Amino acid sequence: ERLIAANPACREVIFPYIGGEELNSHPAHAHHRYVIHFGERTEAECRARWPELMAIVERKVKPERMALRNTADGQRLKKTWWQFGRTRPALNAAIAPLSQVLALSRVSQHLAVTFLPARMVYAESLVIFPFETYAAFCALQARPHEVWARFFASSLEDRLRYTPSDCFETYPFPAGWETDAALEAAGKAYYEYRAGLMAQRNEGLTALYNRFHDPDEDDPAIVRLRELHAAMDAAVLKAYGWDDLLPLACDFVLDYEIDEATWGRRKKPYRYRWPDPVRDEILARLLELNARRAKGG
Repeated sequence: ERLIAANPACREVIFPYIGGEELNSHPAHAHHRYVIHFGERTEAECRARWPELMAIVERKVKPERMALRNTADGQRLKKTWWQFGRTRPALNAAIAPLSQVLALSRVSQHLAVTFLPARMVYAESLVIFPFETYAAFCALQARPHEVWARFFASSLEDRLRYTPSDCFETYPFPAGWETDAALEAAGKAYYEYRAGLMAQRNEGLTALYNRFHDPDEDDPAIVRLRELHAAMDAAVLKAYGWDDLLPLACDFVLDYEIDEATWGRRKKPYRYRWPDPVRDEILARLLELNARRAKGG
């Protein structure tokens, strides 16, 4: 704020910066950091328009860049020391016309998708999806996508490690999912209720979903969240044309086997999800659909 007050033009290149911890821990996914992002502008232009910001980057970034080894990549980073070392032009282009994007923490105990403003710089710890509709939120947050992601993702300790190339790019979304009115309605109802609940309880996504998956949690507000999640699941299954599977009920199932004798008083790793036979049937249908589409069917 001080820099922008002194030179309003700084607003063009100072961006909020957010990572997985803020996304999962703050009820409103609020950031507390900023970054200077000059894009692909030249050194001369940056010095002319934002000398105070270039002084900061020159002091804090340039020494580290100049200390890099003289590999091809190191030389490139030294030559453009005031610019980001790694950018994602395709993603940036997809985000450009949007007001918000969907995001989730790359490594997390829970697959929890949320909206973030589009004008931010996102840490590597986040996975960003260039969609701004509740229909897209519904398709990504509902259990069919989670079943797929947990099957194909790697894990870090007991946490899901979401890799877009394995979990998103291969996922066979239902036909017309981006404009499906039923997905839009179910996603909006769930998202708005969840956001209100987090604000009311001053809880982030991790704390909320810990309660969501706790078999001892019978708070009516959490019970309602589970019901709305089931409504999203049903909307997605109907979008696939898999009405024969409905209605479906969830249960509290251990995420992995534990040794009861040595587990002690620690909280058991329950997850409120579909029973294994249901999960396996849906995964089999998704795999079959993916294979059929790969063959052009």
